[in-house]
Amino acid sequence: MDGSGEAKAKAPQDRLADWLAEDMAAVNRLIRDRMASEHAPRIPEVTAHLIEAGGKRLRPMLTLAAARMLGYAGTDHLKLAATVEFIHTATLLHDDVVDESQRRRGRPTANLLWDNKSSVLVGDYLFSRSFQLMVETGSLRVLDILANASATIAEGEVLQLTAAQDLRTDERIYLQVVRGKTAALFSAATEVGGVIAGAPEPQVRALFDYGDALGIAFQIVDDILDYGGTDAVIGKNTGDDFRERKLTLPVIYAVAKADADERAFWVRVIEKGDQQDGDLDRATAILKSRGAIDHARNVALGWAERSRQALCNLPESELRAMLSELADYVVGRVA
Repeated sequence: MDGSGEAKAKAPQDRLADWLAEDMAAVNRLIRDRMASEHAPRIPEVTAHLIEAGGKRLRPMLTLAAARMLGYAGTDHLKLAATVEFIHTATLLHDDVVDESQRRRGRPTANLLWDNKSSVLVGDYLFSRSFQLMVETGSLRVLDILANASATIAEGEVLQLTAAQDLRTDERIYLQVVRGKTAALFSAATEVGGVIAGAPEPQVRALFDYGDALGIAFQIVDDILDYGGTDAVIGKNTGDDFRERKLTLPVIYAVAKADADERAFWVRVIEKGDQQDGDLDRATAILKSRGAIDHARNVALGWAERSRQALCNLPESELRAMLSELADYVVGRVA
């Protein structure tokens, strides 16, 4: 790891990528190998479009970092990191169909370039590949963790379908959605790294807690950035959540504080879906005036602090320090 001033100035996730460069190169080779299909060339075409679009690979890096931090010297962590990335990519393919999205990671979505059928079926293929990879580790506990995470992700997405567009949705339900659709894979990614390393149970639990809290903070920040971030930062079009009428944390807080005129606005644009030119700007203005952005940022900061506290139960190391800094960086995107 380069100790120069230039290296220290890098974002934590870039420093993590440098530290894990050899492992990540092996994971990328494994991903390219396993996303191949002898009989259906569209599978690698669709998969490569998303996987090779410059994503940060944050989730697989968390698996590699957790295993290495606890002294793992084998190779099964590579398979688990690839598994995590395949699960993540599969959910993105499915999400873009459900949300009718048009941009992902700064590029047109697969469902826009090909069609919905291809996106859904290739997503299914990647889920199947992920299970093949996790089985190869020979760990029933790893299989249990990742299988449960896959089910929880799907459950979170379905819950979001029922919670979205319903102004009765509160912060408790929102947290359930976020824990399902985002935090479940973060926590599984870190937990399996500890399991494969044969770590003591308190350390495995600490890794789960770290990933869970980091994933929640990450999603809250993404939801904030939808109302004032940039396409490059969030990897999709800003305002997508508003156009898709999703009740994210800032909106839930603003609805709870709304006067009669503001509530009528939220009923029109969220519950009824009657959105007009200028409505996104008005929504953003209401969120700011009601302190909803600041509230959501404070909640995210609280979860980032929980993730850092969880790391205190793990041995001190350079990797642990980088994971702690990563929590700060995630919420720092809206500082």
